Amino acid sequence: MNEGVFDLAVQEQLTKCISRRLMGELPVIVVEHPVVSAAVTLQGAQLIAWQPVGEQPVLWLSSDAVFKAGTAVRGGIPVCWPWFGPAGQPSHGFARVSDFDLVEWEEDAEEVRLAFGLRASERTRELWPHDFELLLRFRLGRECTVTLEAHGAHTSTGALHSYLTIGDIGSVSVSGLGDHYIDDVTGTEGSQDGPLTFPDRIDRVYTGPDAVTRIDDPVLHRTIEIHHHDNSDVVSWSPGPALSRSMADLADDGYRTFVCAETARVTEPMTATDGTPATLAATISVVR
Repeated sequence: MNEGVFDLAVQEQLTKCISRRLMGELPVIVVEHPVVSAAVTLQGAQLIAWQPVGEQPVLWLSSDAVFKAGTAVRGGIPVCWPWFGPAGQPSHGFARVSDFDLVEWEEDAEEVRLAFGLRASERTRELWPHDFELLLRFRLGRECTVTLEAHGAHTSTGALHSYLTIGDIGSVSVSGLGDHYIDDVTGTEGSQDGPLTFPDRIDRVYTGPDAVTRIDDPVLHRTIEIHHHDNSDVVSWSPGPALSRSMADLADDGYRTFVCAETARVTEPMTATDGTPATLAATISVVR
C-alpha cells in the first residue's frame, strides 16, 4: 500500500525532491530522490515508506491502515515513547499519535535528511508530567537511519517499531537476537537457540541482543540488516493468524508479509539530563 503515497497530489514543493502531501487526514512529507523514495507522516513523525532505487519496498504498510488524526498507523516505523507497551495510556506512548513539526530538511546527491520536533504541551503533561523536546531525525538514502533524541530531564522507555516487508512469514528467519527473552504471549522467560522462526504468534523482548539483527528472506532473495544504537533490547513481534483476524487495520492474512524487529529500550530505561539527550537509533539496509 505504501506505493500509493507517491501518487498523492503535491500540496507544497519544499525542494526538488521533498514535497508535502495529504494522505487521508494526515499530512505527509514525501521524498522522491534519484537514490531513494520515502514518506513520513507528520503525525508521529512516522516513516511509512523507504525504498532504495532498484529495491522492493523495505518497510511494510498495512493495506487496511487508517490515516485518521489521532489514530495510530499500522506499519512503517511507529515511534513508541515515552513508554513502551501498556505502561501508560495510550499504549506505546503519545508520541506516535502526536503532531510533529518539520523543523529541518535538506538533500544532496546521496541522501535526504529530515528532522521533526515535538514539544511538551498541556495535553502531554496530563499524560506524562515532564517538560521535553523530542526530535526524530532521518537520513534517507541507500541506508535508512532513524534517530530519536529526547531532550529534557526525565526517564523514559521506547522503541523504533520497525515493520519490515517479507515474502512469507513461514519462510523468514531472524538472527542476532541473543538468547534470553521475555515472552509476552506466555508470560514466561526463555532462551533462544538459533534463529527465530514464526510458526505462530510471537511477542518477545530480547534482553541481550547483538548489535545487528538480520532478517533472512528466501522468498524475496534478500537479507535486511538492522544496526541498533543505544538500545538495551530488540523486540520481535508477529501477530499470527488468530490475532490478525481480530485487528481492524490488518487484513486476515496480513501477518504473512511482515515481521517486526524493534530497536528498543524496555528493560533498561533511558535517562535524559539537561544538556544531554537520551538517544535511540536504528540503521536499516538491504544486503545480498
